[in-house]
Amino acid sequence: MSRAERIYRYIGPIELQATVRPGSGGRRISSAADFERWMAERSAAELAEPFTFVVGQDGVLRLAPRRSEHVACADGEPVLSAGEISFTTAAGRWVVDGVSNHSTGYCPDVSSWPAIAHALDDLRLGRPAGFTHEVVFRRCPGCQELNIVREGDFVCVFCGSDLPTAWNVDPTT
Repeated sequence: MSRAERIYRYIGPIELQATVRPGSGGRRISSAADFERWMAERSAAELAEPFTFVVGQDGVLRLAPRRSEHVACADGEPVLSAGEISFTTAAGRWVVDGVSNHSTGYCPDVSSWPAIAHALDDLRLGRPAGFTHEVVFRRCPGCQELNIVREGDFVCVFCGSDLPTAWNVDPTT
């Protein structure tokens, strides 16, 4: 982990975190062979949808079926990045065709891109230059509600207060 990488704690519903059991989360993908095996185990229906992903503090990608909770995928641990990812084949090899930081449990900033990029590069997977869909999360300093900023409108949808331009979702980081 580089010093520039932020660690994201789980900030979602405590009830979801309480259901996580060690070892029951996403598959740790630490090599190209691990990725090939995991993809070979997926059904056609699963391959047609994005997957849940996290990048652990060790920099390794973890994958789970789409409807999995990010906190379960991460075995309840903090992450360097989280979101959804989809793959396709091009010239006979797997490549990333979509990736976002959409995780309302971890709410990673768009600046978490290098963590997923490095994890994908370690697996020698073709990838885009950045998130194909960026989600901007902010916590309202007035009412403390979590917001997703849309179309650059940094205004709280709950109370109308201005939202900060810098990531502020988890006050402890």
